[in-house]
Amino acid sequence: MNSLPKCLKCGSEYTYQDGELYICPECAYEWAVQSEDISTDTALIVKDAHGNALNDGDTITVIKDLKVKGSSLVVKVGTKVKNIRLVEGDHNIDCKIEGIGPMKLKSEFVKKV
Repeated sequence: MNSLPKCLKCGSEYTYQDGELYICPECAYEWAVQSEDISTDTALIVKDAHGNALNDGDTITVIKDLKVKGSSLVVKVGTKVKNIRLVEGDHNIDCKIEGIGPMKLKSEFVKKV
């Protein structure tokens, strides 16, 4: 069975080939067949405050007191956060901080340990 790639735009599994194009019926995105050979996984590159590249699972340290929106809690300078997950968006680090819970952090306020 021939396995067709998922849609590069919406991730749909229902793509089909029409000549030299792959087509997604859900979002109408079209891309060339030969572009499949090029790596479609554009790796998310996130850097800390000092320019070090961060990866999923890294341990980081907070370099500035951060107020938690909607509460009176504060993430203090020097707080160590283990097992981070990188995501796209303005706050590009998902993590769980002990004593506070799940949070999203900006990479400009952390450094890699």
